[in-house]
Amino acid sequence: MFIEIEVRTALIVHGYDVNDVAIEEKVNDINYIKKLVAIERIQSISEQYILVTSSHNRIMYWEYKETMQEIKQRLQSIGVKIA
Repeated sequence: MFIEIEVRTALIVHGYDVNDVAIEEKVNDINYIKKLVAIERIQSISEQYILVTSSHNRIMYWEYKETMQEIKQRLQSIGVKIA
């Protein structure tokens, strides 16, 4: 199952160093782009970011254009249960 979201990448976590500190890459994307995102990639949604899994064991923080409530309603409309 997929959801279409307008996002821009804010931060990519490439893994952790030997001291268990995140190896982070800050991204300064200016423009939002539309993406079809597999629901199972979404780890969490905050009022600022959608946290998603990516390739090569990376995680990404995306800023999104809609409100958190709009994303929540769209997920519920496609059958995602939110308690």
